[in-house]
Amino acid sequence: MLTEKTLNLALFAQLNAAPDSDPRLLLLAEVAAVYLIWLVPALLVIGWLRGSDRLKRPLLEAFIATLFALAASWLIGYWWPTPRPFMMPVGQTFLEHAATPAFPSNHATIMLTMGFSLLLHTGTRRIGRYLLLLAVPVAWARVFLGVHFPQDMLGALLLAAGVAALVGISRSWLILPFYHHVARRLYHLLFAPLISRGWVER
Repeated sequence: MLTEKTLNLALFAQLNAAPDSDPRLLLLAEVAAVYLIWLVPALLVIGWLRGSDRLKRPLLEAFIATLFALAASWLIGYWWPTPRPFMMPVGQTFLEHAATPAFPSNHATIMLTMGFSLLLHTGTRRIGRYLLLLAVPVAWARVFLGVHFPQDMLGALLLAAGVAALVGISRSWLILPFYHHVARRLYHLLFAPLISRGWVER
């Protein structure tokens, strides 16, 4: 009988890199696994400095949703720690990583929560789709390089979708007051000289 554990291990065995994998493929996977995530802070910074309210508000909502998702991920890892492949050990590992709880994947959680949250707004729906598409190579690469199991990516998918939806439902009393009374005022205070020169948006 095929159990959840055996299915997870079987999928991992299919996706994990072989010892003789092409170095170019390993390099590509490393770029996806380690560096694609930096598009998220870049988007947040550029979006707030150069974007209008139509972009700033959804980005703030996505950022807050991601913080909640990461907090939930930490709690899951604390109460139900799941080992990474190299901790068991199974498969091949091609990326150095601390022996922290694997489930759910934080990299995938960040990309997916941002993507799902931005999908909830008409003005940022295209950006959300791009982030969700980019989450696919990130998830693949981290399994391919042996630092995650497929179940870690499924957990991130479910967590991200759930938290993004809950924060979206709570927008009127959670996000909008914070945006108008805290985030916008703090932004104007910190960047007043740049705003007055027209170097960044109001």
